[in-house]
Amino acid sequence: MFEWGLPNNSYANGRYGGMPMVHVLRRCAAFAIAAMVLALTASIASADGPGWETISQDFEGPLFGLNVGYDGKLLVADSGAGPTKLDADDGDTSLIASLPNVTDVIQVGRREYIAVTGGEPEPGSGPPSTLYRIKKGHVTKIADLLAFEEAKDPAQDGVESNPFDLARLSRNKVLVADAAGNDILVVDKKGKVDWVASLPQHDVPTQPVKDLVGCPTPADPSLAEICGLPEIMNADPVATTVAVGPDGAIYAGELTGDPGTPGFSRVWRIEPDARHVRCGTDDDECTLVDTPPFTSIIDINFGEDGTAYVVEFDENSWLSIFFGLGAGGTMNACRSSDHDDDGDDDSDNGGVTWTCEEVATGLPTPTAVALDDESIYVTLIHFLEGPFEVAQLTGTDSEKDDNHEDDD
Repeated sequence: MFEWGLPNNSYANGRYGGMPMVHVLRRCAAFAIAAMVLALTASIASADGPGWETISQDFEGPLFGLNVGYDGKLLVADSGAGPTKLDADDGDTSLIASLPNVTDVIQVGRREYIAVTGGEPEPGSGPPSTLYRIKKGHVTKIADLLAFEEAKDPAQDGVESNPFDLARLSRNKVLVADAAGNDILVVDKKGKVDWVASLPQHDVPTQPVKDLVGCPTPADPSLAEICGLPEIMNADPVATTVAVGPDGAIYAGELTGDPGTPGFSRVWRIEPDARHVRCGTDDDECTLVDTPPFTSIIDINFGEDGTAYVVEFDENSWLSIFFGLGAGGTMNACRSSDHDDDGDDDSDNGGVTWTCEEVATGLPTPTAVALDDESIYVTLIHFLEGPFEVAQLTGTDSEKDDNHEDDD
């Protein structure tokens, strides 16, 4: 029996479907499912679907971060093997470095990459919650993010660290979204760590989740605990993604923790030079973006035209997938109402509104998005039936045409 862990908070002593909540939902930001990976085989058929076309399934574990490298090839965080380069034209993959438990990888130089590992290491992997530099195939440690959490605990909600997403802030600084820490960190090239902002908890209703599982008499008796939840619960934000927008501001997205109520995931806009900001206060260095209701945000990335692509893990919430109640994930294309013709965001601090449209629905548990000038790429996880794949969305305005050439 595998344990699937999300970057989430938990009920102190609760169990869903025989899975301990503390270990499965709070402490495993990197989807700790090593046992499931071992059970899968390489003979699984193609997973093309109505809205996507498979590029590659040549991966050893669940896929998380997805970015575009300097040469136009995709950078894939394969948690089973390590950071991997993928040619979207022919599906060929090559391992950048052996680094199991990786959750994201970005390129910062011609042959230089930054990668981060999650908080629950796979067997045989290196230390958890660590930022690494990979240069010409050599892996060196930059910063111990768990040690920083233990020393500072920016969110002041107990020591936990599960780094989940990276973004380049400047030539010498990278941002880290720490899902369990509920904060956004910044690390310079010398390994100095500081915190940019902490994301606040918020009250969410539980009735939608109770309705989902069939309360008051759920078909599965193991779900009875959900039916006894209070009407309102205080949910952790769970910072799953960070990106730098066309206006230079930092945008942070949250999954929203227990009980995973649909429609309560938020996006925050943070000033690029902000430090030690507590979002949700009157500090205008971090303000809530006005968006349509989102559920279980797992990634945000910006296209060259300034469009924000927001990935929802599952429309029925991350919790639903544990019990076969998922509706599939969604890719949203969002534009700021404050964008001018050149793609810049002319808003002052705060007051940003996003107008969004769904460009793909029913995706099998998408975990990341990357954009080039012609295509939208996603990482997909198909659970027990597998596989773990990178796919190209089809039927969108950004669909790759037949004449696309690699940048090499």
